[in-house]
Amino acid sequence: MFAWFENRINPFPDTAPTQPPGKLLAFAIHYTRGVWPWLIVTSVLIAIISALQVALFGFMGSIVDWLAAADRATFWQNEGWKLAAMGAVVLVVLPILGALHTLFMHQTIVGNYPMRIRWQAHRYLLGQSYAFYQDEFAGRVATKMMQTALGIRESVMKIVDVFVYVIVYFAGAMVLAASFDLLLMLPFAIWLVCYIGLLRHYLPRLRDVSEAQSDARSTMTGRVVDSYTNILTVKLFAHAGREESYARDSMRDFLGTVHPQMRMVSQLNIWLDLVNSALLFAVAAIGIWLWQVEASTVGAVAVGVGLVLRLEGMAHWVMWELAGVFENLGMAVDGMGMLSKPRTVTDKPAATELAVSRGGIRFEHIRFHYGKEGGVIDNLTLDIAPGEKVGIVGRSGAGKSTLMNLLLRLYDLEGGRILIDGQDIAAIGQDSLRRQIGVVTQDTALLHRSVRDNIAYGRPQATEAEIIEAAKRANAHEFILGLSDLAGRTGYDAHVGERGVKLSGGQRQRIAIARVFLKNAPILVLDEATSALDSEVEAAIQDNLNALMEGKTVIAIAHRLSTIASLERLVVMDHGHIVEQGSHDELVRAGGIYAHLWARQSGGFLGLEEREAAE
Repeated sequence: MFAWFENRINPFPDTAPTQPPGKLLAFAIHYTRGVWPWLIVTSVLIAIISALQVALFGFMGSIVDWLAAADRATFWQNEGWKLAAMGAVVLVVLPILGALHTLFMHQTIVGNYPMRIRWQAHRYLLGQSYAFYQDEFAGRVATKMMQTALGIRESVMKIVDVFVYVIVYFAGAMVLAASFDLLLMLPFAIWLVCYIGLLRHYLPRLRDVSEAQSDARSTMTGRVVDSYTNILTVKLFAHAGREESYARDSMRDFLGTVHPQMRMVSQLNIWLDLVNSALLFAVAAIGIWLWQVEASTVGAVAVGVGLVLRLEGMAHWVMWELAGVFENLGMAVDGMGMLSKPRTVTDKPAATELAVSRGGIRFEHIRFHYGKEGGVIDNLTLDIAPGEKVGIVGRSGAGKSTLMNLLLRLYDLEGGRILIDGQDIAAIGQDSLRRQIGVVTQDTALLHRSVRDNIAYGRPQATEAEIIEAAKRANAHEFILGLSDLAGRTGYDAHVGERGVKLSGGQRQRIAIARVFLKNAPILVLDEATSALDSEVEAAIQDNLNALMEGKTVIAIAHRLSTIASLERLVVMDHGHIVEQGSHDELVRAGGIYAHLWARQSGGFLGLEEREAAE
């Protein structure tokens, strides 16, 4: 039975995610597609339940009047069928309706609805540009995505469920009170005006502070996660105290949103208690007076007072629910600002698959400045022949890694075009492009998964034998067999920790190289591929790297010039321009920038080891 209800909503729709709207209502509707039918079902059920509950109050008033005036001998004969009908409503109808409402609410909606939002949001975020993630804490992105899913679910469900219940229940209560005497309805009407006034005054303020609180919570979480992610740096620089202060500032900012929120909540509750007390007094006083002048019955007084007592509890409940709605709306609005950002690197509607037959690459008058007026790459043209092995050389900031990022289309060009075998990569699907390019970077980050999973990332369908062979070619097999983790997993099953933190830099680099061996793409990009390896290990795998490069178009970036000196052609970049080209011997004889860099080396290293993180 439960499974039937749980399968009414598909939490993982196959439809490709689109950019969410930037307006709150449209944003909520966007993520509620596929859920609306079941929200409507729960609304209908709760409307019927609330109407029956009001009817029960009216019936209780009738029972009081019957008991006050009925003859015990004929009571069941006269009223028995009414009591039996109401008993059936209490014992059968209401439990069935309540069970259906609970099942649709908790089995169908509560779990599937936010998961559906997370799934769509996650897929959309995975398609965001590389620049998007450079501007955001990873922890902040994840927190906002999770918060937004819950914020939308709670807001929509509370608005639909609570509002329907309250509107039907209160409308029924007003009608019931008016059926006894219009004067008895007057306190309810005045109370409603006061109640709406309190809501209009406080809830927008609670919404604003909740939005600020959500943003403060995301920042606080992002700072804490940032400290944990970079714990080695924190320890190496003995900055635990600095990180405490960094986190405390964000925690203090978060607390600065909590106290104002609680002040408003306290004020709201105090005022609500006052108007509720006034309503109880007024209804009881008017009811007794109407009974005294014989304008109403004892049952009417009992119903009026009972409704007030019920409304007192309901008023606090509704207030808290509405406060929760605005708090969740605040989280949704905060997350909406991030989730609704457009993707800056997108595939064209008619994007084609990249067909690499030879592997020729042409950078044709390309221009790119990270959105600024200038300063990175301007009017650069470079031809790389199919199968050619080219080294890119230059000082830090020359534009070498930027050139590779543009080839991989992590950014879109601001001018010119890049061609692979005559095909403009701007018209190629990003996934198709990157499947044809193997990359080993200087900053190797592994997934917090098993060694096997990390190597197989190069080709997920690879067999165990192929994975092991790739590891052997990267001289990684021996150390992998000796790995173990806290869960007792060993060898290729051992998990490597977040970003591969449990491995040395050289071990991470060899697994990354094994991954590219397994991928076996026709174009190979090596960005400081052996920078984390000691000379002995580098020499051991150099022959295998040469084998990997066989028959491929290769672009290699290196600060350690000895690693690329033997390549067919070296291209020297400076301030985004190509200033020299030729073989190692030709460039040394030319006496230019390359010769200057080569002269400054000691043991094959550049005198300046700074990386190109600024790019």
